[in-house]
Amino acid sequence: MVPEHYAWLTWSTAFLIPWVILYWRFVEQRRAMRWASVFTAPFGLTEPLFVPEYWNPPSVFDLAERTGFDIESLIFCFAIGGVGAVLYNVLTAHRLEPVDSHERHSALHRFHRYVIASPFVVFAGLYLLPWNPIYAGIVAMFVGAAATAWCRPDLLYKSSIGGMLFLGYYFVFLLGLKLTAPGYIEKVWNNGALSGWHLINMPIEELLFGFGFGMYWSSVYEHFTWTRVATAVGERTHGAAVPRI
Repeated sequence: MVPEHYAWLTWSTAFLIPWVILYWRFVEQRRAMRWASVFTAPFGLTEPLFVPEYWNPPSVFDLAERTGFDIESLIFCFAIGGVGAVLYNVLTAHRLEPVDSHERHSALHRFHRYVIASPFVVFAGLYLLPWNPIYAGIVAMFVGAAATAWCRPDLLYKSSIGGMLFLGYYFVFLLGLKLTAPGYIEKVWNNGALSGWHLINMPIEELLFGFGFGMYWSSVYEHFTWTRVATAVGERTHGAAVPRI
C-alpha cells in the first residue's frame, strides 16, 4: 500500500506512465502532446484555489498545507493535458488535416478567440460565487466544450467521445488510488462541502471533472491550430497535406 503522505505524488506521477508510452509509440502525436502538456502544466499553479476548499492532500515537503502550491499538481496537469489531447486520435487511428482557408473565414468563426477564452472567463466569474470552486471549474469546462462545438460543429463528435474516453481513463486512475491508498479519498477530499454523491466511494465531482476535461481538451488542439480529424487516415482536403503533428 502507498503511504498516505506520498499518495498524491505517486498518483500524479502514475499519469506520466501512459504519457511516456504514447509519446514513444505514436510519433505523429508528439507535437500535439508537447503543446497540450506545456499549456496545461501551469494550471497546476491554481491549486491554492482548491486547497483546502475542495481537498487537502498531503504533499512533498508539505507544500500544499503550507502554501497551497505543490509539485504534484504541476506533474498531474502536465500529464493529463498531453494524454487528453490525443487519446481519441490514438484509439481511432485518425490523423489531422488543416481546415481550409475558406472555412476559416466563415461568419461562424468571427468569435473564434472569444470561444477559446470562454472557459477561463467563465471560471473567473463563477469562482466568485458562494460555492465550492470545483463546480466553477466543471461548469467552465462544459461551457468551453459547448462553445467549441458551436464554433466548430465538426468537433462535436470528437469532443463527446473524447469526454467519455477520458472519463474512463480517469476512472481507472481513481480506482487505482482507492485500492492502493484505502481511505485516502474519504480523508483528503472535503466531502462535507460537496454534493455527497459518490460512485464506488468516489466523489461525483471528480468524475464530472474527468468528463468535462475530456470533452474540452480532446478538441482544444484542433481548435487552436485550425485542424480537424481526417475522415480517413492520410486523407487530404482541398489538396492540403495532412500536417505531421
